Amino acid sequence: MPVIVHSDEPIALIGGGRVATQDVAWARKHCELLVAADGGADRALELGWVPETIIGDFDSISAKAQASVSPDRLFPISEQDSTDFDKCLRNIEAPLILGLGFTGRRIDHTLAAFSTLSVRAERRCVLLSEEEVIFLAPPRMTLDLPEGCAFSLYPLGLVEGRSEGLVWPIDGIPMQPDGRVGTSNRVNETGKVALSVDAPKMLVIIPREHADHVVKSLRACPTWG
Repeated sequence: MPVIVHSDEPIALIGGGRVATQDVAWARKHCELLVAADGGADRALELGWVPETIIGDFDSISAKAQASVSPDRLFPISEQDSTDFDKCLRNIEAPLILGLGFTGRRIDHTLAAFSTLSVRAERRCVLLSEEEVIFLAPPRMTLDLPEGCAFSLYPLGLVEGRSEGLVWPIDGIPMQPDGRVGTSNRVNETGKVALSVDAPKMLVIIPREHADHVVKSLRACPTWG
């Protein structure tokens, strides 16, 4: 089926979790268009950014928010087998999606969002939290980061990878949620991290001060699928 939203430029996506004014300011540096996931439309309006499109099961969006866009930009999807985040990701085609308001408020929603990053690995997406940026590792990428920068890896399933530029290399180490994980790693003195993984199952978590660099680096990386 055709996707609902298509863009040759990055798109911002807002959910119903915590979103600060500075989060919106950051997203607007990189994106012109905003898509809202259900009740995220209400938060977007509070922050002064009218969504171009609203997608979701419409169980939390207000009537006022629905009236903020023309009816042909409302896309209710009634099935309850997926989250609103999943409904949005599978219906947005863009080089990169910047997700706001999908972490922090409820841990179950946060975990579901992380799982969706892997399920929809072909949709390249960065989630912004209060302290970090989180994204699914592409097949390979490089990042220029300062020595000592926190660089955590968390597997969502069985996955192996290779790394250069980390204090503790991950080469040849099978990782999985109930086994070896890669949290609390750090960038070594080279300041240049090269990472490759063999499956779309590895989360990368680094301080949000490097969010702009993550956006630039991911856009230059190969994608899954």
